[in-house]
Amino acid sequence: MRCAAIDLGKVRVGLAVSDELGLLAHARPNLDGSNPGHVVDVLAMLATVESIDVFVVGLPRTMDGHEGAPARRARVFAQKLRLRTGKQVILMDERLTTRQASLQLQSVGRSTRKQRSVIDGVAATLLLQAYLDALDIKLKS
Repeated sequence: MRCAAIDLGKVRVGLAVSDELGLLAHARPNLDGSNPGHVVDVLAMLATVESIDVFVVGLPRTMDGHEGAPARRARVFAQKLRLRTGKQVILMDERLTTRQASLQLQSVGRSTRKQRSVIDGVAATLLLQAYLDALDIKLKS
């Protein structure tokens, strides 16, 4: 099963795709987040070209678990993606993925300023890897 994860942002959309075995997540170049309809079109093409079966969309919640405007935006986006592609679209809590991505980038010497261009892809990779790991645990039990 091939999966892709989306870290939805208004400026940049982070994207990660699993390997053919569905074991490892790999970041892809960011998409322009200013036109969500175009992002859905690009992801629909990706689904066809790379045989994506499942999309994982990050669901931004507050630290206390509530959903605000960004979460509503992610839910609307996920619905549009589901309708456009006919693929399974899963919303997954993305709390702290961007923070974790930032810490990982800092650990390899990337300053906050130099992180801007890659942090969304790293966050999408972390989100997808968490999903893949959870699937693997579920399959083993």
